[in-house]
Amino acid sequence: MTPSLRDRVSAPARSDLPPWHKPFQRPAIEFGPAPLTPLAGRIPEGLRGTLYRNGPGRLERGGVPYGHWFDGDGAVLAVRFEGGQARATYRYVQSAAYRQEEAEDRAIFANYGMVPPGPWLGRFNKSLKNAANTSVLPLGDRLLALWEGGRPHALDRDTLETIGEDDLGYLRGSEAFSAHPKVDAKTGAIFNFGLEVGPRPALHIYRLDGAGRLQRRSRLPLKNLSLIHDCVWTGRHLIFCIPPVGMRLLPALLRLESFSEALTWQPEGMTQILVVDGDTLEVTARLEAPPWFQWHFGNGWTEADGAIAFTLCRYDDLATNQHLREIPTGRVRRAAPAQFVEVRIDPAAGRVRSQTVLYDRHCDFPVVGATAVGQRGRYSYLSVHRAEFRRPEDYRQELFGAIACHDAQRETVAIAEAGPGRYPSEPIVAMDRDRNERNWLLSVVYDGNGDQSELWIYDAAAIAQGPHCRLALPGVVPHSFHGIWSPA
Repeated sequence: MTPSLRDRVSAPARSDLPPWHKPFQRPAIEFGPAPLTPLAGRIPEGLRGTLYRNGPGRLERGGVPYGHWFDGDGAVLAVRFEGGQARATYRYVQSAAYRQEEAEDRAIFANYGMVPPGPWLGRFNKSLKNAANTSVLPLGDRLLALWEGGRPHALDRDTLETIGEDDLGYLRGSEAFSAHPKVDAKTGAIFNFGLEVGPRPALHIYRLDGAGRLQRRSRLPLKNLSLIHDCVWTGRHLIFCIPPVGMRLLPALLRLESFSEALTWQPEGMTQILVVDGDTLEVTARLEAPPWFQWHFGNGWTEADGAIAFTLCRYDDLATNQHLREIPTGRVRRAAPAQFVEVRIDPAAGRVRSQTVLYDRHCDFPVVGATAVGQRGRYSYLSVHRAEFRRPEDYRQELFGAIACHDAQRETVAIAEAGPGRYPSEPIVAMDRDRNERNWLLSVVYDGNGDQSELWIYDAAAIAQGPHCRLALPGVVPHSFHGIWSPA
């Protein structure tokens, strides 16, 4: 059972909230497969493959709002391109928890930002819901819907029908498979990790071949339980930056607090940097830096002298978590700006050489093309604000309204603004199959003016010229988190 058109019409958007908030006010409606109609321009003939995106499709049950944006039920969009045509499908991930809550029309389970409704004794034994809402990974004929707190869910790549939770043949017990795997551009090897939550926290690291078969795994004990959302691949090493975040573990496990509420920022601490060998999956160096927090890395590479460089969107502290919790309410009080930064470390000497700000205004969702992962590349792409939103207090009012291209060779940043009331998603790089030197940039844009969603296609080397093509989507796709391009 999925939300009906009547559900949507019966819950009109509140006009006293910002235009970007409309998709948060009702559950998303599945659609497709449906052909897409160009609103402007033409679909490039060399664009052949599928764009997959994942994000929260609904954020309430039975009139009870979920506690955090991260709690929303996962819904996956697939847009397939071939022969200058495109068709789209949008489906909820039918996890066991989703089906149970759908059948009973009420929130039942604990999640990252909420405890189960009702008296404490009744919620103590409730398990944590796998929301399957963060990212995706194509593996053979399966598409994995990823969520960092547990196992992935396997979907049929063509229909997006849910096959079920997948242990991949090697995940044991409650071992997790994070939402940010890295695929080496040269070998096709896949690296991922999962955080073990408990009194003896640890980091599980996995290396898979291109078909998803396990090649090696390791378990690295951690001194303290922290929040580790992403890592970076440098061509030789995995880099984990562990911020000084603590957790009141017992209240979270007893369902007295959500995991989000139990997190604490410890400004007296340091950010720990772990360098992990890509072959052995063992730690080869440990470094410390003044405290920062990050959700996402851009890319990493290894220099000829053994130095390592990587990019990330760096926050001063954990205020971003509260900011993201407030976004579904439409009334955001906490500003939490980040900067796009390049960090250089010397593993042999155990020191951080430098931190260089590449873009000094609020940004996140840094991405590079698949062929650049683990290598020093020229272009990085980001989600940023429109030019009129310059002050930190402005960031409370608006979601990202533009995408940016950082050119490392020229040390410049080009901006493509979507226009007032329009909100592009994380840009995804797609290679042109006819001209390998040409890339396209794909972004799902929510237009709050007309309450509709579109897919915009940019020439990745000339984004400031605006979209090369705009496609109308059959329905509204709520603001999503992450996606991937899978070439045909």
